[in-house]
Amino acid sequence: MNTRRRDGLLRQRDFRLLWAGETTSRFGSNITGVAMPLVAVVTLDASTFWVSALAAAAWLPWLLLGLPAGAWVDRLPRRPLMVACNVASLVLLLSVPAAAWLDVLTMTQLLVVSLLTGVANVFFSIAYRVYVPFVVPREHLTEANAKLQGSESAAQLAGLGGGGVLAGAFGAVNGLLADAATFLVSTLCLLGIRGKEPAPERPERPQALRKDVAEGLRHTVRDPYLRVLTTYGTVTNLLLTGYQAILTVFLVRELHVGEATVGWLMAGSSVGGLLGAVVATPIARRFGTARGMLLCKFATAPFGLLIPLAEPGWRVVLLPVGGAMLALGVVSANVIQGAFRQQYCPPQLLGRITASVSVANFGAIPIGSLLGGVLGGVLGLRPALWLLTAGLAVSSALLLAGPLRARRDLPTEPPTQAPTRPSARPSAQPPTPPPAESTEPGDPSEPADSPEPADSPEPADRRALRYAVPEQG
Repeated sequence: MNTRRRDGLLRQRDFRLLWAGETTSRFGSNITGVAMPLVAVVTLDASTFWVSALAAAAWLPWLLLGLPAGAWVDRLPRRPLMVACNVASLVLLLSVPAAAWLDVLTMTQLLVVSLLTGVANVFFSIAYRVYVPFVVPREHLTEANAKLQGSESAAQLAGLGGGGVLAGAFGAVNGLLADAATFLVSTLCLLGIRGKEPAPERPERPQALRKDVAEGLRHTVRDPYLRVLTTYGTVTNLLLTGYQAILTVFLVRELHVGEATVGWLMAGSSVGGLLGAVVATPIARRFGTARGMLLCKFATAPFGLLIPLAEPGWRVVLLPVGGAMLALGVVSANVIQGAFRQQYCPPQLLGRITASVSVANFGAIPIGSLLGGVLGGVLGLRPALWLLTAGLAVSSALLLAGPLRARRDLPTEPPTQAPTRPSARPSAQPPTPPPAESTEPGDPSEPADSPEPADSPEPADRRALRYAVPEQG
């Protein structure tokens, strides 16, 4: 039976195109994840603070535009919007090697490119998550999210390693050309999808954008699952991106690692994400979607403490081992929560709920990046890594503050009415979490996708994955 379902999904041309386009784009994004900070460190000799500011700029648009973007996505056709975002990102990335060839590249340009591609990412990410249920039948959402997360992790593994090789062979600036090319491939795949997306549902009397945004926020805050998962994701992303923002500087200046080796060490961390996508379904089947997600988080977070133990020589391998375990926990939980959100949220609110969760989860990323830069400058790189990874080791306890601890499985049907008021005790049918995936009612065999840079890296957030996988909202 499982074989028939898998074959059925793989036979769907539209899903194959969506899957191929996103995987290719992810590959390019992770080349940029290595190349962009290396351009700042090696080519422009940027300080630790400016490297962290570069990482923050890519995520700042979530804070500035995330909420209204969710309301706009609920009003607009998703596929044309995603195509426009791809084309804009392609042009922006091409401007960096062009400026370098003309010898006019500056840190200001890198920051502007990072900021504007971040704006495109906000709209693409929200539209993408809302678009997946139109391409994939409801009964295949869990499998689709697992495939997307698995190929995302594989692309991260290849992209980070490939980014290091390209940087070592041709220079970090030229590595950005590969990412630009993947945006073109992603665009062609989107244009090749034949299925017609239903027109966005429009109320008879459209309400103001502010009221649309408030409606999504209200549902998110009042939902006991969504509230706890979003809080956890925000805290975890703050810590994850704090250490990730200074990781390249730590490798180059403390561990004396070469450009190509930086990429391979980052790629080693991504192995955990690939494994997480593989084990998510068996874990959810064995322990239930809610308990399986808790297991993934509690069992992997303490391994982050291996990262600051890395030293020049053989002990450098502790860094990818610690990063791989963190990625395993993040991706497996994201798979479990992804379909949960797509099945459980009211369809007419999905874009706004996604935006509300993502603003909290991804909005913590620029703050975490700057926090990492400040701590690295004030305390030193290694002490800062100790502080941030210790926070990650204990952050999973936040998940015990909500109804997850009392349930085996996450709910899979939209609530009959919007949640009314936060309740201290879980009762009735709880509402929706951030990026999470689930199963049929009473069937723990299918996982869901989780939120997470903490509650985050939910289904494939288009460009959320950098070094370790951020939680996704």
